[in-house]
Amino acid sequence: MKKLYSLSTLLVVLIGFTGCSKDIFKPYDDRIEGVWELTDVDKVGWGSTNLNFTGGRFTFYGNGQVEYEDGYGGFYEGRWDIRSRNIPDCYIDENGNSVCDGRYVRTLSINVTDFVTHDVRSEYFDEIVFTGTNRFTAYLYDGERTYVFRFTR
Repeated sequence: MKKLYSLSTLLVVLIGFTGCSKDIFKPYDDRIEGVWELTDVDKVGWGSTNLNFTGGRFTFYGNGQVEYEDGYGGFYEGRWDIRSRNIPDCYIDENGNSVCDGRYVRTLSINVTDFVTHDVRSEYFDEIVFTGTNRFTAYLYDGERTYVFRFTR
């Protein structure tokens, strides 16, 4: 009976791994390659909104180049970059000691230019998180406001 249990467990695990996407094992630089639509931008907090990207289509290439179509006939070319950084989380524990933990996040910068109109757009996203093979979310923290950008393939 033990052999049958072990064999069935192994079979379930193998089927699970063959049926799932392997994107979770890829670095973020490889996962972002391809064509993405900026489908939604949400704002949380007070103040006015002045964003460089509110929609459109991005094509990220593996060599760091990006093309952006704004949906109104504008075509932009430029560069993208993903970096990792540590965000410290400091607090005072119950003994009065200062304790700092941290977590690593990935940031995304996009810089593009429309060479016909000479319009330049750039954005630095404070954090990006892949929420699936065909989705990622980018966050822009701006003082009292947080912007949430949702991208889909």
